[in-house]
Amino acid sequence: MIQVLIVEDDPMVLEVNTGFLERLPLFKLVGTATNGTDAIEKIQTLRPDLVLLDMFLPDSSGLIVLKTIREEGLPIDFIMITAARDTNTVHDVFRYGAVDYLVKPFRFDRFKTALDAYQKMWNKLNDLPTVNQEDIDELKKIAKTEEYLPKGLSENTLRQVLLALIEQPNPTTAEDLAAYLGMARVTVRRYLEYLVQSGKIKVQMEYGSVGRPSHHYFL
Repeated sequence: MIQVLIVEDDPMVLEVNTGFLERLPLFKLVGTATNGTDAIEKIQTLRPDLVLLDMFLPDSSGLIVLKTIREEGLPIDFIMITAARDTNTVHDVFRYGAVDYLVKPFRFDRFKTALDAYQKMWNKLNDLPTVNQEDIDELKKIAKTEEYLPKGLSENTLRQVLLALIEQPNPTTAEDLAAYLGMARVTVRRYLEYLVQSGKIKVQMEYGSVGRPSHHYFL
């Protein structure tokens, strides 16, 4: 059983995430915290396997909590659950070792994908006394919580498109995102369509007075 601590200051969001977790039988909620100070104390005391950590807390930030626990060397894993979308924050979170990053609002399917991937990684690392290169490569695939990409799609390009979309303040078209990235429109559209199909982003149609409707993509 994987023990989980949820850190979230919004009571409604906390209730939703708790309900999501209860639908996953291999995970057990061992505690909750509503601010950074309480989060650090409970992590130190409870030593959960996994912390679902909000970024915006009333007394600090989730990044400070993450940095503090890393500096103490505690063997705790983190999944960030936050509305923060700027690339600097995303980069810092992964730099400090978070295993996933869920952008609010999200559906249960995305939550389940993240937790299922973590559970597979956790099982492998706890069941095997040593690992070889093949095991490590498989763990990297699991930790990314990404399915195998269709032929012709590159993981690095997919990441560039997704991060560029995160940087956009409003829903954007494939044409505008392609110009922002300096890529071909048809290439960017393929990646956006894949991200829509896999449930990672959304698309809305906007109809003008003439011509075909335009597709605007957003998280």
